[in-house]
Amino acid sequence: MTAQTTQRENRVISQPILGSRRFSNYWWAIIVSVGATGFFLAALSSYTKVNLLPVGDATQLIFIPQGAAMGFYGLAGLLLALYLWLVILLDVGGGYNEFSKETGMVKIFRWGFPGKNRRIEFSCRLQDVQSIRVEIKEGLNPKRALYLRAKDRREIPLTRVGQPLSLSELENQGAEIARFLAVPLEGL
Repeated sequence: MTAQTTQRENRVISQPILGSRRFSNYWWAIIVSVGATGFFLAALSSYTKVNLLPVGDATQLIFIPQGAAMGFYGLAGLLLALYLWLVILLDVGGGYNEFSKETGMVKIFRWGFPGKNRRIEFSCRLQDVQSIRVEIKEGLNPKRALYLRAKDRREIPLTRVGQPLSLSELENQGAEIARFLAVPLEGL
């Protein structure tokens, strides 16, 4: 969930969710792409004895074992980079949360991986919402998340995956949704 919550005349709350198109994913995709390309070009240079690298001279490497190992690492890195770029292109995890008094519905939408479950959607009536639950775990792998708890005991995550929200932002967003839906805020 981001701070870009929009309200239309106090009847609809719409919250865009940032998916995989965040700075850190672009950063790692670029770093992996550059590194893997370097390893792969070094392997090709050691095999063909023609320097393909702009920096250094990889023609001095013996193809077996150094060149082959670098080729393997380069190919593995290029496959990882391809995966990272596809996840960014498809915006996996991106979507929105919409709470509407006009339609009387809650709609949660996320983009997934291609295939049968590309579009991940959850809808329920406002009357079926039992509460908004806040989960906070500190430590080495901190977790700060909001969940919509339905009356049938299902818990639907409302926050984005990745870097946890600040405590104040989490509390404000949880309180805003709970106040709008007129349900309790649990877990604080």
